[in-house]
Amino acid sequence: MTTDTELMLDVGQANELKLAARRCGYTNADLKLLSEGDTMARILPVLRGQAEVTIVNHVIDLDAPPLIPYDGWSVEEHKPGGQFKWDPTKINLYLSPNQQGGKSIEGHKLRAELVNQPVMNANLLDYLLAHPHLIPEDWKRDAEGNTRFVHFWGTIYRNSGRSLYVRFLYWDDGHWQADYGWLGSGWHVRYPAARLAN
Repeated sequence: MTTDTELMLDVGQANELKLAARRCGYTNADLKLLSEGDTMARILPVLRGQAEVTIVNHVIDLDAPPLIPYDGWSVEEHKPGGQFKWDPTKINLYLSPNQQGGKSIEGHKLRAELVNQPVMNANLLDYLLAHPHLIPEDWKRDAEGNTRFVHFWGTIYRNSGRSLYVRFLYWDDGHWQADYGWLGSGWHVRYPAARLAN
């Protein structure tokens, strides 16, 4: 005979949890996070009426000077964007017509095309890298299953060799990483720009 303090998870209870998770929009990744560390211990007081949940607003200062990621680098251009409250529905992944249908465009030409586009700057990249749970799942791969390299054209860097670069986020080896692309190379369909949605 079990008591209320003994945890027994039978098939029926597991199914109830699964259905509740689906109903609330949980993903498998969310359930994994729930079971890691002390997350469940922090949620327990809420369930027992001893604490309340507060929603965290992630506000990114897009006007702040951007991070200089490497020694010898400098900021060539940084488009400010004000105080941006994170909402993934406000960002789309933009491709120039010259990046579609098997085409590729040189980075310098793409930069000229994007000059009047509301592209996001590297402050957002670094914030998302520090809070990877905020990054939309569909940024990982395109419809064909290819890795996406999401570029943040609002900040252009110059290295010590005087070449220009733009940084990007990508999913690899089970986590989000940042790297950079040389503007002298070609940009194709796997290299979208993070842009404020119209």
